[in-house]
Amino acid sequence: MKILIQNGRVVDPASGRDEIADVAIAAGRIVAIGAVPTDFHPSRTLDARGCVVAPGLVDLAARLRERGMLESELNAAAAGGVTSLVCPPDTDPALDEPGLVEMLKFRARKLSLCRLFPLGALTRGLKGEALTEMAELTAAGCVGFSQAEAAIKDTLVLQRAMMYASSHNLSLWLRPVDPWLGKGVAASGAVATRLGLSGVPVASETISLHTIFELMRATGVRVHLCRLSSAAGVELVRQAKAEGLPVTADVSINSLHLTDVDIGYFNSAMRLTPPLRQGRDRDALRAGLADGTIDALVSDHTPVEGDAKTLPFGEAEPGATGLELLLSLALKWGRDHELSLAQTLARVTSDPVRVLGDALGSLASSAGRLVEGGVADVCVFDPDETWPVTPDVLHSQGKHTPFAFADTGMALPGRVRATLVAGTVAHELR
Repeated sequence: MKILIQNGRVVDPASGRDEIADVAIAAGRIVAIGAVPTDFHPSRTLDARGCVVAPGLVDLAARLRERGMLESELNAAAAGGVTSLVCPPDTDPALDEPGLVEMLKFRARKLSLCRLFPLGALTRGLKGEALTEMAELTAAGCVGFSQAEAAIKDTLVLQRAMMYASSHNLSLWLRPVDPWLGKGVAASGAVATRLGLSGVPVASETISLHTIFELMRATGVRVHLCRLSSAAGVELVRQAKAEGLPVTADVSINSLHLTDVDIGYFNSAMRLTPPLRQGRDRDALRAGLADGTIDALVSDHTPVEGDAKTLPFGEAEPGATGLELLLSLALKWGRDHELSLAQTLARVTSDPVRVLGDALGSLASSAGRLVEGGVADVCVFDPDETWPVTPDVLHSQGKHTPFAFADTGMALPGRVRATLVAGTVAHELR
């Protein structure tokens, strides 16, 4: 299908383009931006007047959980303007065999809703003991290797994984958390103490970061740090980058906007991993994302169903839906920091693509970008429209979010009007 997107404000952070222009699409690729060829006859025209035409969002952390949730969660991605997402390996079953990876990618391709880039399990069954066949998993389509939330207790296993990954030019995606200090349910501090909740100290993150950086120096492996949560962690990453270590990092929409005070009186919607920390940590994360110390903003989408959130805070399942909120919460952060729209969108488009790098293969040159001849992964959104987050508007099976209108009374900025994946309309708001 040939599609013409007319009269929109085309914003491409990678090139610096920001202008009112038309975008012509054919055969899954962008034919022209600006002057449309005279022989281009669209079979469909989308009027984007008053809207922003941007690259499709790239989310580096979105869980798909069980196999039966794939379609609903990819629908949620499309509704949120996300055209590419990285799936951690803690699916059911864990992605520790090539056949499981190939089947997941095949099923995602058939749905044509979002590009899926799985992370392979670093150890079998995510048990932190025996390494997986990383080379075979890479051949099956894995873009990196992770333990998800299952921290490796044996440092020798982590060292061997780093040595193998370095020798094969693979990247590890690690959440910095000490396996012993990270067992609490809330961030250590006055709030956790007052509520009688077991705490997770900042040292859980910083001890793990020191270990990771020492092993990086010894092995030369590339590491992406998943979901930083503390001011001290941001500073350590800043120092590591200044030293020249091949490290990147991301932060979740939850840690970027919320603090432990938001737990209130045991609000289980705020039961998250990593736990919400103090205001100074949130401020450091927001500043670190703005100055580039943190490379990407992620949804940390973790759909939690039904009664799993209605338990007491310490027993409730951690997690929140986020795919459909990523764009809006990025825009809110950007406006709070008085950043340009291009600077804001970079953290959810072109910058995450740089984190993925060569793992994207032929897509590396055009994913997260609007470029003539490149893939037509496009997000069209109204930056001025606000919307309340209510269960009935969410496509995800997970309806729990800390940003629910019923709890906050706050409507979020930016409404996705249409999402195109490889030139096909995957979502359209009617």
